[in-house]
Amino acid sequence: MVTVILWSAFGVTLAVGSLLMCFSMPATVGLGVALVVFSIGTGLYACWVTRRVGFTARVFEKAVQPVDKFRGLNGPAYLMVAAGFVWISVWCVAVIGAVNFRFPGLTILALVVSLAWTAEVMRNVANLTASRVIALYYLRGMQSSVQFSFQRALSYNLGSACLGSLFVPTIEALRILARGLNLLEGEDEFMFSCAHCCLNVMNAVFEFGNSWAFVHIAAYGRGFVQASRSTWNQFEGQPGMPALADADITSSVCFLTGVTSGALCVALAGSWTFVTHKHYTATVSLMAFYVGYLMTRIGMALPQACVGCYYVCYAENPRSRLFEDSPIGERLNKMKEDGQDAVGVAPTPRFPHQHVSAA
Repeated sequence: MVTVILWSAFGVTLAVGSLLMCFSMPATVGLGVALVVFSIGTGLYACWVTRRVGFTARVFEKAVQPVDKFRGLNGPAYLMVAAGFVWISVWCVAVIGAVNFRFPGLTILALVVSLAWTAEVMRNVANLTASRVIALYYLRGMQSSVQFSFQRALSYNLGSACLGSLFVPTIEALRILARGLNLLEGEDEFMFSCAHCCLNVMNAVFEFGNSWAFVHIAAYGRGFVQASRSTWNQFEGQPGMPALADADITSSVCFLTGVTSGALCVALAGSWTFVTHKHYTATVSLMAFYVGYLMTRIGMALPQACVGCYYVCYAENPRSRLFEDSPIGERLNKMKEDGQDAVGVAPTPRFPHQHVSAA
């Protein structure tokens, strides 16, 4: 399924982008071009991470095994999806009404940002519920109550969920941007130094706010910042673990699942709108993509939480009998023996300096 998701994201976004361009309206052509460009980037990314797919699939397989031991663990994710459906329905009405405001553009932008944050909170509530149940199983062998964990996520841990939902996507996006800039080596030493500086700053900030923190928030009731530091310190205590965690593509797989779902929603809603209300094709297509993406991301909370618990709990107690045949341990041992990087592939290519001969 990891392979299917990676290449489905490429194929579906390419097909839907081409469909939008076929509508031959300026707005839909613009959206279509954006999707086609994104699909090309997705295809290149899928080629680049091909050798990580086997390891990621094994981690997924091991991480979701405890789910069968806890009846109803999917329930909170389903409830959050239902709540998201109701909230998004109300939100769509609010967007229509915002057209009549004095500053409709700013109002709609604020509504878009607020919906993204609200959906992220819903996803992290389901994440915290699953994380508490799975983490306590790994660390203490406990059979935790799903209902109690869900209530705890909606009350005691809700503040950390809200704070993490605000900062984690921002920090991780900026960190990815800084890494991308760091790959570009050119003649301008000032820009190159700035890229290195930005990367170092974002790596430092990442220690105080990262997605791994939700495991310790759920298991130990720590605050968001404290949990972020404690989880990352545990990774640093295991040689090779930070690099392995950084090379994990689970979040990318979940992200591309949402993108694929959003693109399929565009194909359905955009085609229907083009036939019935042609003037609104671009607007409806954009909203359909956004809603489809967010709803799918909420639904992917459980597998992502399981993988997060698998990494964090392994770092805390790698000698546990539950991790005897862990692919993480095997990968770390192979890294020590072979002196490889975390993913067993060639280093990330950089754009080389272009040396100019003296006149």
